[in-house]
Amino acid sequence: MSDLNGTPTPTPNPVPAMPLPEIAPGAEAAAGEAGDPALDDWAAALAEQNGNDVTPAAAGVFQPLSKVTSTATRNDIDMILDIPVQMTVELGRTKIAIRNLLQLAQGSVVELDGLAGEPMDVLVNGCLIAQGEVVVVNDKFGIRLTDIITPSERIRKLNR
Repeated sequence: MSDLNGTPTPTPNPVPAMPLPEIAPGAEAAAGEAGDPALDDWAAALAEQNGNDVTPAAAGVFQPLSKVTSTATRNDIDMILDIPVQMTVELGRTKIAIRNLLQLAQGSVVELDGLAGEPMDVLVNGCLIAQGEVVVVNDKFGIRLTDIITPSERIRKLNR
């Protein structure tokens, strides 16, 4: 073990376990009369522990699982269909030093790692779901999806 500077920190010596005092069955009342609060607490804890009997739960507590109907599943899906998500199309990425970032001005060109004509990444909430090519629709940019990742790939990405 070491601290943030890499200096080893000494490991504490283990403290030997102290045996707990045992109270004889007849001594509980005598200890209570003596007025020692620690022994009174131990006696109360032991009495509480010995008084707890475990009983099995009734069979009716856990109901058997019922078969889910397709209409119930459809209603669950309908509930999430109107949730908005953030879709982003990424041209490319680059890393630059803060010095160079501060020198950027209007007209500066930043070189990205994406190649011209290469498919663009389509991300939903920051997670890659597809790739596509840029198109123009009514004087605005759009994306034509060319490759969508499979559901198994999506699950694999979630497990990382």
